[in-house]
Amino acid sequence: MRPHLAPDVSLDVKIGQMLLLGFRGATIDPQSVIAHSIRDQSLGGVVLFGGNVQNSDQLRSLTGELQTLAQLPLLIALDQEGGKVARLDKKRGYGETLSHAQLGQDNNLDETHAVAAAIAQSLADGGINLNLAPVVDVAVNAQNPIIAALGRSFSADPQVVAAQAGAYIDGHHEKGIKCTLKHFPGHGSSQRDTHLGFVDVTDTWSEDELIPYRTLLADGKVDAVMTAHIFNARLDPELPATLSPAIVNGLLREQLGYDGVVISDDMQMRAITDLFKLERAFELAILAGVDIVAVANEVTYSGTVADRFSSTLHRMLEAGTINEERIEQSFQRIIRLKGLA
Repeated sequence: MRPHLAPDVSLDVKIGQMLLLGFRGATIDPQSVIAHSIRDQSLGGVVLFGGNVQNSDQLRSLTGELQTLAQLPLLIALDQEGGKVARLDKKRGYGETLSHAQLGQDNNLDETHAVAAAIAQSLADGGINLNLAPVVDVAVNAQNPIIAALGRSFSADPQVVAAQAGAYIDGHHEKGIKCTLKHFPGHGSSQRDTHLGFVDVTDTWSEDELIPYRTLLADGKVDAVMTAHIFNARLDPELPATLSPAIVNGLLREQLGYDGVVISDDMQMRAITDLFKLERAFELAILAGVDIVAVANEVTYSGTVADRFSSTLHRMLEAGTINEERIEQSFQRIIRLKGLA
């Protein structure tokens, strides 16, 4: 049975739903910042990292505690791609998982489906409902330090990427887990890592990197899309993809016809923080069409992220930079993703 969603959800609740936060620790103190953000500020989701997970029993307990704090069911997300990017790993008592690169090399859709279903089962058992995977970046640059070099791309062939990602998503859906395509509009041709600073793919990116998105959208398999912090002057001469109306609202929504949830990559990555103050990054992401802003750490040197996010959106509303309809648009997408609408 679906949780009841009151018809008169407040503006502050809707704003809280637009934030996905990481936090430290493997247990929840009721007085902690994350508990306050969920309970009192209607935080919409949390993202877990290795430091939040000790073993399967502890994970189940943690996610249960988190959900009991929430007015609306939380999105509880992590990166469980397989291979080197797996928060639920061998040292935490989980089985080893095949990387996207290995699955793409094997190119056996039944195998990919089965591997993904096993990953999804471990997520479901642990109270996770959103996997920040699959990676649909095309391995254009085999030396790419953050994608191909870590085995995170299925293939250099976009058709193989699309087919593999489709099987991977099917395996998750079979177990009731939602997926997130990343990193739009394509991080596979980059020569640098957006965690570490500005990354320009203007001269290396091609439209072929959109093929997996076009294919999976046509097949109705897209739950959510995560943006890349890459800069591509051919798509936007001024702003990185996460902050670009031309890329999020223009390319993804209008040209590709996607009307689901768009999640930012972590806004504390240096490709963003080297160039923009946090409030300005929030503002630009919302103006670009991002629905859920992700921040890996819920505390900053000058206040909590939830406070800074909420005050930024209220300032934008007061200034007329956005209207309540813009917030409502994201809220409706988020509750659809959560199965509440």
